[in-house]
Order: sequence, then C-alpha cells, then structure tokens
Amino acid sequence: MVLLKGFEIEMYTGTPQGEIVGLSDKIVADLDGFMREPDSRNVEYITEPSQNYENLLCALLRPRRILRNYLNRLGDYTLIPGSTLSLGGSDRFLRSDPANPYHDYIENTYGTKVVTASVHINIGISDPEVLMRACRVIRMEAPLFLALSASSPFLDGKTTGYHSTRWGVFPQTPSHVPLFASHADHIQWVEDQLVAGTMQNVRHLWASVRPNGDRRPYDLNRLELRICDLVTDPIALLAITALLEARLLQIIENPSIDPLTQSTFSGEELVTLTAENEAAAAAGSLDANLRHWQDGRSILARDWISEMYQDVWAIAKQQGFSCFLSPLHKILREGNEAQQWLQLHAVGFDSQRVITQAIVATQEREIELEDKLCSSLLA
Repeated sequence: MVLLKGFEIEMYTGTPQGEIVGLSDKIVADLDGFMREPDSRNVEYITEPSQNYENLLCALLRPRRILRNYLNRLGDYTLIPGSTLSLGGSDRFLRSDPANPYHDYIENTYGTKVVTASVHINIGISDPEVLMRACRVIRMEAPLFLALSASSPFLDGKTTGYHSTRWGVFPQTPSHVPLFASHADHIQWVEDQLVAGTMQNVRHLWASVRPNGDRRPYDLNRLELRICDLVTDPIALLAITALLEARLLQIIENPSIDPLTQSTFSGEELVTLTAENEAAAAAGSLDANLRHWQDGRSILARDWISEMYQDVWAIAKQQGFSCFLSPLHKILREGNEAQQWLQLHAVGFDSQRVITQAIVATQEREIELEDKLCSSLLA
C-alpha cells in the first residue's frame, strides 16, 4: 500500500540580487494553477495528488518552469529560496487583495510574521479515526521534519539565532491546540473555536499538523504537515516526504502507536512537550536537543531522525520508494539549507551573497533534474 501525496508550495518572487518583489496579483491573473497569499511577495501552487514519486518530482518542477518563463517576460525576475524576508521588507505588509476581509484580519492581527514561504505536505488517509491517531503521532514528531527542512536563518539581512526563523515567529493559531482523541472530539473543538472567534474559519487552524479534507472538520481525508520551511531541492523534499509516508504506513499498520496510550505523559503534558521541541528545532534544527514523546528522554534531532529512518527503511523498500528516502543521509551529513547558509555566513559571506548564490543554485538544480528525469514528462 502506498498513499496519495501532494504539496502546497509557497515561494517568493524577486530579483536575482535577492530583493523580494510582490508580483502575485499579476501571476494569478495571467497563469492558471497559482494562488495568491495575503501578501503579494509570495505565490502558491499545488500539485495534484499522486502515489508515484517520479510523477511528484515533475509536478514540483513543471509549475516553476512555467512561472520562471513568465517572470522573465515581466522583467529581470526570478524565484527566491528561503522561508522569510531574508534581506529586508519585514517592516511592511504588501497586500495582494486589498478588498479581502480575511486578509484584513490577518494583516491587522499578525503583521508580517505570516509573510513566509513554506511547503505543506498532504498525505491521504481516508479513515477519520486512523487519521486522528496519525495526526497525534506526527504532531509529536513534527519537530524532526522542521529540523530537516529549516531554510530561514536570516531576516532583514541579519542572522536571527534561528535556523527556522519562520517557525520561530509564526503565530500558531489558536494558541492552544489539544491532541484530539477522536474525530468527534476534533469536530466539537473546531465548532467551539468558531463560536469563540479564536478561529475565523475552518482554515484558520495554524498548527504544525492538522487533519484536512474537502469539508472540514466533517469530511477529512488527509494529514497536512504544515511545519516545514520551503525545501527548494525537489529530491530533498521527496526524501522528507518518503520519511513521512513510511512512518504513516507504520502507524496505519500498528494501532498501538499512539501518544495517548504509549506515553508516560498526559495529553496536556504532551502538548507542552512538543511545543518545546518545536521551539528547539526552530532554533537548532538537526542539532537541537529534543525530548522523546514516549518517555521524555533527551535525544538530538538528527539521532531521532536516524532511528526513525532505520525503523521505516524496510517499509519504504517493500513499497518500492526507498530510493527516494535514501537522500536523507545527505541532509543529515551536509546539513539542511539553513545550516549550509550559516556555514557560508560564518566564513565571511554576507546574507545577500548567500541568498544570491542560493538563487542561482536553485535554478541550476531545477534545470539539472528536468534534463535528467523529467524531460519526457514535461514536454
């Protein structure tokens, strides 16, 4: 059994010098398949759900090629990696749709803390009770996926002390989200939040992981992991996704995997523990010292990821996608994007030089993958 997978990708547009420029109103008006965010400086595209990793690779690349071609027609514009306003601009909000009242609320409530770029990974699970249990487990383990994906060590041209500044400052909403014991428990909680006004609508649940579907909270069919920074390299993103899918297959097959029954902590204590782990992973990513949800033991993020990798490798092999999982070794060995950028910064590269090099490397990687793997599928 393999699961349906899809991505929501948010990316910044701007100049080859790293200046982020708001172009989403033009992009959305002229190109199919792109959606605006509240701020015009980033734009979103969504891949069609697929079970096949090769198809997903090309589904990640094709919209970017279309977007890059369009940006070239507009002027000297490109796509900019990273998950924050790395080189400047966090002092102001640039509205993409000034007449949208929900965007009014977002700007007035959160300011530019939400003007971030990220990737949301959606994986299909049709049974709502299995989905709720999967969400409980992955909520506990979401810091590991943040650690692999961190790509926002800069804000306004300066280092921030975070590897993921995005998740360090992002307004998780509502401020307290419990571990849902059942689908009915989730429905009741969402209805209560809407009445209380702590959620403006059913989409206004900004936690590290959430159940998703066509009629939330009632009809749910997928787990949405929302914690990851933008991962520009499709091979790295698919490796992170393969780890998530293999772990979910393990959870589906083994009903005893459940923080509410397997942990020495209460549900409320687990919510506190994972919030602390998320904060630690935002600051230190792969080198963060975390506490394991089962018993509270101290463990480095990279060691926990290595343990999980060993646990699920056989599942990925059996299901035929272990080759997409194996690039995780490279991330663990060489560091995530934030760590690589900070290494350059430590030897004298200023933030703009780091970002401009990353802009070039991102485009070169896309061309390389298209030529090698997607030329026939993208034709």
